[in-house]
This record gives sequence, structure tokens and C-alpha cells, in this order.
Amino acid sequence: MNICIINGPNLNLLGKREPDKYGTITFEDYLASLRHIFPDTEFSYFQSNVEGEIIDEIHRCGFTADGIIINAGGYTHTSVAIADAIASVKAPVIEVHITNTAAREEFRHVSLIAGSCKGSISGFGLDSYRLAAEAFHVKNETNPHK
Repeated sequence: MNICIINGPNLNLLGKREPDKYGTITFEDYLASLRHIFPDTEFSYFQSNVEGEIIDEIHRCGFTADGIIINAGGYTHTSVAIADAIASVKAPVIEVHITNTAAREEFRHVSLIAGSCKGSISGFGLDSYRLAAEAFHVKNETNPHK
């Protein structure tokens, strides 16, 4: 299985940024643990603070990957272009968020990308990514032809 993980703006600061909300672990360290948990899965990882680069990465891996896990960060609430990119590719996409966006500021309650995604997971810290990876594996086990 091949899963692309795409992180948006400010997620390059995980481990340093607001540790009370986002924890003290860098994403690269967490990714190593994901690779350990899912040894038969190839994870590619991309992070950008630039909307167009995120769209380009969705296009790049969206026709060959078995799935995409995306945390679009602040673009979740503003980017019709990212939602359109997700809708345009073949790979199923799961939206993740480290925090529970519904329990945060009101502007974070609306996701413009959710409607283009297979599902959404939020509020479980970095473990939201593991839960998304498990969702792809469960789908693969229950219907190996999809």
C-alpha cells in the first residue's frame, strides 16, 4: 500500500508550535513511528506553506497512491482550490486535524475540503494520522479489489 501524507501551513513547526495544542513531537519523528506500525506501507511525506504547492502534490500522487492523508491546516477553512484538487484525483483522501477544530474558534468549524474527502478525523493529536492510515487498511482488507 502506498499512502501520501500532505501537511499544510505551519505544520513544519510541529514540536515547537503551541505544544499545549500540538504536542512536542516533530512530524518527522511521528512519521518514523507510523512506518514502524505499518511496515508494509510506503508513506511519502510532503509539507508546504504554499497553497499551489499543496495542489501540485495532490495532483502528483492523486492518480497513483492508494490513499492521501491531508492536513491542510488553515487552508482547510479557505481553499476552494484545494477542495477542487482533491475532487479531481482518483485516490481517496482522508482529512485529518491534530486538534478538534469544532472545539476551537468559530471560523475553524467549517471545512471547505471535507465534502471532497472520503472522511475526516480530528482531535486525536498526531494519532489522527494513524487512524486515517488504519481506515485505508481496513478498506483494503474488506475489499482488496478497491
